[in-house]
Amino acid sequence: MILGLHPRPTSSLIVAMRKLAFALAAAALLSSCDRTAAGPTPFPSVPAPTVSPTSAPPTEVPIPAVPGNSPPAPTPDPYAGLTIDDLIRRSYGGGRIEFEPEQQVSSRFSRYLFHYPSDGLTVYGFLDLPTGQGPFPVILVLHGYIDPAEYETLDYTTGYADALAAEGFLVLHPNYRNYPPSDPGPSLFRVGYAVDVLNLIALIHSQAGESGPLQAADPTDIGLFGHSMGGGIALRVLTVEPSVEAAVLYGSMNADEHLNFEKIYEWSDGARGLEELKVPPADLARISPSNYLDRIQAPVSIHHGEADELVPPEWSSELCLRLSALGKIVECYTYPGEPHTFIGFGGIELIERSVAFFQRYFSDP
Repeated sequence: MILGLHPRPTSSLIVAMRKLAFALAAAALLSSCDRTAAGPTPFPSVPAPTVSPTSAPPTEVPIPAVPGNSPPAPTPDPYAGLTIDDLIRRSYGGGRIEFEPEQQVSSRFSRYLFHYPSDGLTVYGFLDLPTGQGPFPVILVLHGYIDPAEYETLDYTTGYADALAAEGFLVLHPNYRNYPPSDPGPSLFRVGYAVDVLNLIALIHSQAGESGPLQAADPTDIGLFGHSMGGGIALRVLTVEPSVEAAVLYGSMNADEHLNFEKIYEWSDGARGLEELKVPPADLARISPSNYLDRIQAPVSIHHGEADELVPPEWSSELCLRLSALGKIVECYTYPGEPHTFIGFGGIELIERSVAFFQRYFSDP
């Protein structure tokens, strides 16, 4: 693993990140990929799917159709639209990102609330626009799991978005469906959240350069910064969307959905995850990004706290090894003493390293 430190951050960045560190300390107890476990819950055994014998080949002698004897229609794929291949084949975008009036946040960036259409749903979020003419590289900050009933548009990941905007990145932070005020909608395996991100990327491409907050956006440089559940969403997006230029994964969920939902089942005391865990292994393989990591084209920077008691740090270590074995560009950092959401100096190092990483791989930082 790469453990070397980058040059120390600027004084303005240190001040900003110390403020962020205090904010994160208060938010750490409320934010995580899922709520803190109350102890492992026994995972229910799921019967293996039965396999029907292969049908005999049809005879070559034409047989007149007889009412009531027609062959049965093919069984619809119950997981159509959820598989990686389906996500690759479909199209994204349509409609427009609509912005509310500018909010001046600091001398270094301003903020706009926005909403956009995603597969018939309205999804909300905010945009941080750096001061200056641009063009600015674009980063989508993807938040982790929070109880939707407690979620607010400007939640714990706002600090990361603001810190990146202060360093000259145009940042969009979508809520996803099911997170108020966004509309409710289906998201088995959290695929719907990835679709919301993919639709947003398509709209950024179509609206970049137009009058408004995206006039200064550079659509050739789009990156992802995903924490926890947001890291898992980013992994799915990376296997589908080749236009993403770089991605930071921070305390990320696994690319293997079986492992993810075993944990979710435990964390929720059996309240969530059972539907996903009943999916037959062959179908789960079509849905999990872990079987499509060879499609990732963007450089990836992986960060994980060694004291994370929610998402196992070993998951990030294993992902680092797998991407390296596939010949992907990947850098990996661990942070001694940091929990799932960093509360110490690791938060400053995380942003410092992320800024340096994006600047290294964006074509025109």
